[in-house]
Amino acid sequence: MRRFDAVFCDVDGCLMPELQTPSDLPALAEIAEYNRLAIEREDRPAIVPCTGRPLAYCEAVCRLIGAGTYPAIAEHGAWIYDFASNRWELSPDISADDLAAGDELRAWARRELGPRGCFLQIGKTAGVTIFHDDVPWLEREVVPMVRDLVAERGWPMRVSTTWSCINVDLVHVDKGRAIERVMERCGLVRERLAGAGDTEGDLAIREKVGWFACPSNAREGIKEHADYVANDPEARGVIEILEQLL
Repeated sequence: MRRFDAVFCDVDGCLMPELQTPSDLPALAEIAEYNRLAIEREDRPAIVPCTGRPLAYCEAVCRLIGAGTYPAIAEHGAWIYDFASNRWELSPDISADDLAAGDELRAWARRELGPRGCFLQIGKTAGVTIFHDDVPWLEREVVPMVRDLVAERGWPMRVSTTWSCINVDLVHVDKGRAIERVMERCGLVRERLAGAGDTEGDLAIREKVGWFACPSNAREGIKEHADYVANDPEARGVIEILEQLL
């Protein structure tokens, strides 16, 4: 007797802080209890992590909140992770050439951007995430450099920004396509799916779900696409969103 079967929820900026601050462990404990009841009673939608973070981080989040009803999504859709069977699956849309392009971009970033204070997120397979302590400088100076390089090499990649970094991902891989894979595997339909996100990159979730919400810390560019905006930020906002679905 539930309206939705699953909530595809972004991690950084939703379940976890976007910046390097401690997680709200009491809130996460509430979310874990919510997920336990979702599995036990089947009276509420299960929370499914849907993140741009590397697969190992996604696995840790699944363990933390007990997300095992449906496969989780990592690295902007490059991977889906079945917690119950402990199996990772790379998107069939990713070719050997795509992986080689990612390797080449990472090597370029270490060589050209490393001396300028940039560093890479560890653990990415298909995409590349670039950090710098000065985020405005990163957006102003590095984003154009990376976009020019991608265009010059003809790599099928898009360049986007978050609160703290640059993401360079394959144009034919995103969270929405990964949600479609989970839907096909598990017999889910759009009208019975909900989603939550905080940046424009999560519009790929919005497009595949029947109802979408944001915590209060979300960017204005995605709030305008939401069916509901919570009064609280991050994990507390997710709890408020879950209450709307009960």
